[in-house]
Amino acid sequence: MFFCILFNYTILRDTKDVLVVTAKGSSAEIIPFLKTWVNLPMAIGFMLLYTKLADVLSKEALFYTVIFPFIAFFGAFGYLLYPMRDAIHPTALADRLLAALGPSFLGPVAILRVWSFCLFYVMAELWGSVVISVLFWGFANQITTVEEAKEFYPLFGLGANVALIFSGRTVKYFSNMRQNLGPGVDGWAISLRGMMSIVVLLGLVIAGIYWGVNKFVIDKSAAPVAERKKKEKPKLSMGESLKVLVSSRYVRDLATLVVAYGISINLVEVTWKSKLKAQYPSPNEYSSFMGDFSTATGIATFTMMLLGRVILRKFGWGVAATITPAVLLLTGVGFFSLILFGEPLTPLMATLGMTPLLAAVYVGAMQNIFSKSAKYSLFDPCKEMAYIPLDEDMKVKGKAAIDVVCNPLGKSGGALIQQFMILSFGSLANSTPYLGGILLVIVLAWLGAVRSLDSQFSPLAKQELEKEKMLKAKTVETTAQVVGSGNGSLQETLTSENSANGSAIKQSQEPESTAPEKSGQQSQ
Repeated sequence: MFFCILFNYTILRDTKDVLVVTAKGSSAEIIPFLKTWVNLPMAIGFMLLYTKLADVLSKEALFYTVIFPFIAFFGAFGYLLYPMRDAIHPTALADRLLAALGPSFLGPVAILRVWSFCLFYVMAELWGSVVISVLFWGFANQITTVEEAKEFYPLFGLGANVALIFSGRTVKYFSNMRQNLGPGVDGWAISLRGMMSIVVLLGLVIAGIYWGVNKFVIDKSAAPVAERKKKEKPKLSMGESLKVLVSSRYVRDLATLVVAYGISINLVEVTWKSKLKAQYPSPNEYSSFMGDFSTATGIATFTMMLLGRVILRKFGWGVAATITPAVLLLTGVGFFSLILFGEPLTPLMATLGMTPLLAAVYVGAMQNIFSKSAKYSLFDPCKEMAYIPLDEDMKVKGKAAIDVVCNPLGKSGGALIQQFMILSFGSLANSTPYLGGILLVIVLAWLGAVRSLDSQFSPLAKQELEKEKMLKAKTVETTAQVVGSGNGSLQETLTSENSANGSAIKQSQEPESTAPEKSGQQSQ
């Protein structure tokens, strides 16, 4: 499931940049405006809708209700919206606006000029925060214990990152199709149609696997617990979500991690993409480079995943969670230094057959590859593990608030900083030195939050582990009693449930209700 989700995400992520950055009358400067004024409101709107739906729908119905609109949109984009782009984009109006407002407003005007591409961009971003974080990890957290998570979460990622390697090759293949087509054919439209067909197909596979796992794999004896939790599921308004974030130090630290990652990766990424467009102006070239970039990210992450399991087991949560900000800080410093002080190195680069621009593109790509591989292999598993010891109520509220709002908030925070810089200094290039300084401050705050969270997570995880051990011991004891004397116990309840006894649910809840909800579910 994770393989298919990430395969799609890589195609969507590479394509969304190509669409908005290389479109006529647009540039990389559109991205900060897009993330703040379109992406963030849509993410908040989605979260409000999701929390409303979560109160009325079962977990399975909620999953399908969320994933099918995505599949439908991407199919419609490849076959309807993109071919009709000239008819539906208000180019003349955008030209008039740009002439009236001046070149500083290229970004905001471009959002109107290529609105259907911007909608695709936002849906692709939402696929990342909604389908990966909320649907997949929510499902994983629901059926995994802390001990299993230490073993399996890095492995989920390991399997999924093979997706990045294959997906990168797929993007590269479709981007290079243009070379084999005759003159006058829109190669990019054909590439896009091919890639969107794959996204739709894999979207249906994800839904199919989810259905299969729920029907044939999950032990239905845990049903009573799920039923009871359903009734207690918290109703959450936007104001309440923010209250949840602010009231708990634990959730606040988790939110800081997510926001800091969003801001810091964004500060470097947009500067890098503006250099990338200068180097590869055509959509097919740009997309082809992004394909290679995704493959390299996949290979680096795969390697980091193998290390990640060792790091988590040997050094624990704190060290694993510190690695991502440390990597981002070191590589970010390298990237900004090259852009700011790269002039004296020009003769040296010429001997290597590179221009300063190409060197910046490669160093930025390496920065991005290392940061992303650290994120997938260490940051994501650490973040998801931190949710497991929380009680059910906090788990649902905290996760919805952090994943759907803090994710875009981090990206928009980085984007707002860039917009302020672009409008103040006239362009992205002029504001580079200041962005480097801001990156340093953000990463230091992030490291502080990791230390604080580690001091809270470790004791909670220990308690969780002890509870699990006690419950296992109790289960063994009750099983022995059943075998010996046949008195009413948990084991008997489960047996009676299997024999289709209607009162099974009632019985099964009695012994279980004494244990904490989460651990109870695991013991069953």
